[in-house]
Amino acid sequence: MTREVIGRGFLAEYLRQHLPPHVSATILAAGVSDTSETSPERFRREATMVSETALRCREGGRLLVFLSSAATGLYGREGEGREDSRVTPVSPYGQHKLAMERLVANSGAHWLTLRLSHVVGPRQNPAQLFPSLVRQVRSGTVMVHRGARRDLMDVRHFATVLDRLLALGVRDRTVNVASGVAFPVDEIVTALEAGIGRSANRTFLDVPPENLRISNQRMRALVPEVAEFGFGPRYLDSLVSRYVGRRVGTVGSPPHGHGDWGYV
Repeated sequence: MTREVIGRGFLAEYLRQHLPPHVSATILAAGVSDTSETSPERFRREATMVSETALRCREGGRLLVFLSSAATGLYGREGEGREDSRVTPVSPYGQHKLAMERLVANSGAHWLTLRLSHVVGPRQNPAQLFPSLVRQVRSGTVMVHRGARRDLMDVRHFATVLDRLLALGVRDRTVNVASGVAFPVDEIVTALEAGIGRSANRTFLDVPPENLRISNQRMRALVPEVAEFGFGPRYLDSLVSRYVGRRVGTVGSPPHGHGDWGYV
């Protein structure tokens, strides 16, 4: 049996290209990804897809990997987000993702749920955090949500963690996949300005303060290799260096000679 990746978005395409084909698992990288989503119809469509996929995995004896969220909508805005703590979602999106996690866990299939922070990588949806901010900085005006913080994760590191968890046979567990450092959005914009080589006028929208820290202790215990990823205060700079360059390229040309494609 070989790996199966369901979805057409940035994460699904990256995993198809970089995850070893011999991996015996079904990876569900599809569904609602907008943390501000409130549509009952979109939630119902994802629930149907999750149910059908879980049933197929149970009948075929396959491991189902469900990509969930570690966003504030699930864990809340304060404290430490831990997989074994009682979760009280604060948004319709968070409530929906928790319901999907429970659906997977109760399906009868073997499962692995990964709660992802904000993943950064090539060919992202333009509406996602990093490409959206890049586009705004290059336009000369950027909207900053003052009070918001974001934990960022390089898609390469996410794929490595997933590969190692599957190789280890981890199942029937929930694991946060996060750097453990939440950068203020204002600081992210400053780093992007430095990487792009221009300053932008900032307009500010005050939002409820966020002080959530996503615990990655379980991930670190299961995958010791993450100690080499460079998590910490300089991790943001490494993401900007890899995926954002001063020279605005064209689609098809990776920036700075990197093998991955950056934002254009």
